[in-house]
Amino acid sequence: MLIGFALCGSFCTVKYALPVLRALAEKNEVQGIVSEAIFSTDTRFSPARDVVARVRELTGREVIHTVAAAEPLGPATPLDALVICPCTGNTLAKMANGITDGTVTMAAKAHLRGDKPLLIALASNDALSANLKNIGEMLTRKNVYFVPMRQDDPEKKPHSLVADFSLVLPSLENALAGKQDPCIFRG
Repeated sequence: MLIGFALCGSFCTVKYALPVLRALAEKNEVQGIVSEAIFSTDTRFSPARDVVARVRELTGREVIHTVAAAEPLGPATPLDALVICPCTGNTLAKMANGITDGTVTMAAKAHLRGDKPLLIALASNDALSANLKNIGEMLTRKNVYFVPMRQDDPEKKPHSLVADFSLVLPSLENALAGKQDPCIFRG
């Protein structure tokens, strides 16, 4: 099985996504995909080159980091599933509105052409405000699934939601079986 694993620029949650990628890669072939922000932005959490090198090391493959390289992930290089972990609110909004101007949005568009599951592990500071409609829109789409999520800091960030990264692999199993976890919002 070939699984795509895309990371977006929720820089503070990448440290939770990489162990998920490691566990996934232990049992599957995995193609790493990174957004332009992950590929080129050094942050207080990590230099970009370190994240990209870690993805390459875990997957044993070159990392897809351009729109042109992501486009063949549909018909030419089909994936059995695509996981976006973490998925930013920006990426979610673009997918909900059909905007394909980046590596991860192109990977998702190309992948969904094959009617295979797309699993979203959201990490967004505006999920319960500006992006709530985009969550709803994506929930109506065929072959799109969400990892259960919760508020990460209701007091200081009342509109923020973050996926429960410990549930990515079970959620992927469900998505491959065509099932969405019935409770995507957890306390």
